[in-house]
Amino acid sequence: MSGLSLMTFNIGSPSEERAHRQLAWLATRHEDVYVLTETRASDGCRHLADAFRTAGYAVVYPKPGPTGYGVMVVSRLPVQVDPIGAHLSFLPERVAGVLVSTAMGLVRVLGAYAPTRDATAGRTERKRRWLSEFSTALGANGLPDSGAETVLLGDLNVIEPDHVPGYTTFRWFEYDFYRGLTDKHGLVDAFRHTEPDLVEHSWIGRTGDGYRYDHAHCTKKLAADIEECEYVHEPRTTRLSDHSALSVTFSCLPTGELNTMDPFEAASPPTLF
Repeated sequence: MSGLSLMTFNIGSPSEERAHRQLAWLATRHEDVYVLTETRASDGCRHLADAFRTAGYAVVYPKPGPTGYGVMVVSRLPVQVDPIGAHLSFLPERVAGVLVSTAMGLVRVLGAYAPTRDATAGRTERKRRWLSEFSTALGANGLPDSGAETVLLGDLNVIEPDHVPGYTTFRWFEYDFYRGLTDKHGLVDAFRHTEPDLVEHSWIGRTGDGYRYDHAHCTKKLAADIEECEYVHEPRTTRLSDHSALSVTFSCLPTGELNTMDPFEAASPPTLF
């Protein structure tokens, strides 16, 4: 068994047909835990959840409302459900978490999908409020005796303050949230830890401008254990999604593994009509 490996991937609220193609790609990947963001209560997301469950994976999928978005965590390792959702009263389905057992001890894997916004006051306040309340939930003492190390992955819809290229459209609270992950919560930007100067983008706008929206942050002890952290551009370049994925591998070994099969082979054919 290799070290603990995790991936975050914005699946872009797929149709059932595109979800089936995403499933074929995910079945080729080696990661132990997938954080799938921009999920919905849709046929496409149900197709993914059902296929992984049928294949023996653990699936944590807080279903959003009819027009909402959320996160799905899929694991080939045994998990306990993390209680972070109980600490978030505003759009709680945008975060999900699990605890996995490793030789280092428990590792808390949290997945998040932050709201997007435009220039309107309503959507700006919606994003500010969610980032603020999520930061508070992240610091809540939901695991008083576990001593779990933490990894936060997902499409956070924020960029680092010295992002290349620079943009004038981001607001103070967005940069404050990014800084606070380290300053308040002690979480290190895993990619920046391993690649201090490399320019990478996980989403490209219609004008060709790139943004590093998808992140993995972890505690300092885990940061010292990183073997590899890289963006995987294949799903974006092959149009499985409009986002690249982000994969991170730690040297600590998981202590158990579920009896899983190929999720693509386990899936029912998509309903095309």
